[in-house]
Amino acid sequence: ITADYSTTDGSLTLYSLTQVPFLYQRDIARVLKMEPSKVRVIQTVIGGGFGSKLDMYPYEPICALLSIKTGRPVQLVFSREEEFIASPTRQAMVIDLTTGTDKDGKFTFREAKIVQDNGAYTSWGATTSFVMMQTISSLYQVPACVFDADVVYTNNPYAGSFRGYGNPQATFALERNIDLMAEKLDMDKAEIRLLNANFKGEVTGQDLHFNTCGHIDALKMVIEKSGKSKLEIDESGRYKRGIGYASMLHVGGGAKIYKSDGCGTELKMDSYGYLTIITGSSEIGQGSETVLAMMAGEELGIDLAKIKIINTDTDIKPWDVGVHASRTSFVAGNSMLGALKKLKDRLSVKAAQILNTQIEDLEFRDGLVKSVQTDTSVKIDKVVREIHFGEPNDLCSVSHYYEPGSDFQDREYKGNVSDTYAFAAQAITVEVDTYTGNIQVLDIHVSQDVGRVLNPLGLDGQIEGGVVMGMGYALTEELKIEKGRILNPNFHEYKLPTASDIPNIHFYPIETYDPDGPYGAKGVGEAPLIPTTAAIANAVSDALGMEINDLPITPEKVLRALSKTNSESNNRRAN
Repeated sequence: ITADYSTTDGSLTLYSLTQVPFLYQRDIARVLKMEPSKVRVIQTVIGGGFGSKLDMYPYEPICALLSIKTGRPVQLVFSREEEFIASPTRQAMVIDLTTGTDKDGKFTFREAKIVQDNGAYTSWGATTSFVMMQTISSLYQVPACVFDADVVYTNNPYAGSFRGYGNPQATFALERNIDLMAEKLDMDKAEIRLLNANFKGEVTGQDLHFNTCGHIDALKMVIEKSGKSKLEIDESGRYKRGIGYASMLHVGGGAKIYKSDGCGTELKMDSYGYLTIITGSSEIGQGSETVLAMMAGEELGIDLAKIKIINTDTDIKPWDVGVHASRTSFVAGNSMLGALKKLKDRLSVKAAQILNTQIEDLEFRDGLVKSVQTDTSVKIDKVVREIHFGEPNDLCSVSHYYEPGSDFQDREYKGNVSDTYAFAAQAITVEVDTYTGNIQVLDIHVSQDVGRVLNPLGLDGQIEGGVVMGMGYALTEELKIEKGRILNPNFHEYKLPTASDIPNIHFYPIETYDPDGPYGAKGVGEAPLIPTTAAIANAVSDALGMEINDLPITPEKVLRALSKTNSESNNRRAN
């Protein structure tokens, strides 16, 4: 962070990596006992946020105070080791999940008891139960649910927000449980999931409304594409293969956890036909700038090279709650479409006068406003100049604010918290080396209900990036802590997946055309990560014929589990 306090007017400018500029402005002003309007937040380029930048770090107000005291700009930067030690982590937890079915395999109830590691201080990690509850109560059809979560203080790094926000942990426990239930019932693991899958029109016990739902289609797709069964090899040999399935439910249309979950947009078209978009939404590497520019280009018929986006300065841009809950394409996209409609209406009135036609006859294409009936056209920049220099002597600028129709949950945690919901399913094939314990992921089949594909290349990037992040969570990433000290505060010892670890990733989007989404789209950013870890664990368990119920699944854990199984088998033979 960089802080620059002005002794002239008492204003403070902060150059920050925050994902939530306006909430950050409010929070840091409260700490510093300043008026929020005296605090200007400029968001610097963020290559990736994934939730870690939802927080106000303790060192940030310290940096601001140093600038206030000295009257000079002050910058504080973490070293890599400090980043590991003092940044929030995904929350570790123990989940005790009990479930029931009838004789046909239909789920009847779930009871979850969870203990979460809050770390030494409270951050966003203490609230992840809010999202976990939705998965436990509403992923697959289940008529009854009891959910109990305790958050405990420990001498570990504090837990914060991270992609999925508790959902990967809940999904891991639930999907492992479903595999165990299928084994008890002697039922196919794909069949039990299809039998209980969510459906369009369902209203869950927690009052989530699934107005569109691609869960069944996503499951059928990955089951079919993965071949539904593991590849046959000599099961008595060194290498064993298995296949695992997992599904996912997550908010796809924002999440009503603040008084407003909305976003503002301002549009200005200059006399040369160039469009400036001033959006409240923030770019943190997820590609929102590209999606918003594509929408504007589509509606106005102008080239992307003529579109500029301003979205980094709280003194300039309109309000937005920030980047979280896979909300930006949905919420900012709807705000953008609302503003574009107002701008097109303004342009259409003048264009219809110029072309001597009706507004309904016009279309915007190739930098022109065209009359379909008369096949005449006028350049869009000429229309702007006519509005400016002639009647009505006005500027081509508009603003629009969009607020989703979602609800706050009540005291019983019931309520339709999102305008729409995303669903996904994955089928993953692994090969386990029983001599070394090494796990190789061979193939990953991903199908996700995205509402509608807006940017195919950007969507592929989100899917592949999320899946690889899920692989790391499942197999290699572990923050090793002993008596409150981190033993591996660097990327040499904290193991991330590398390019050589990445398998074939096959993606099959499901388009359900949600009526509330921009062009029918839903949020997609967090979803690809959420079921990956569970599917890998199920695949390893399938390959070895034993339970794998904690993460990460390292070679050491695999060998210990094999040794224990062999020892127990030898004891039974001896008896």
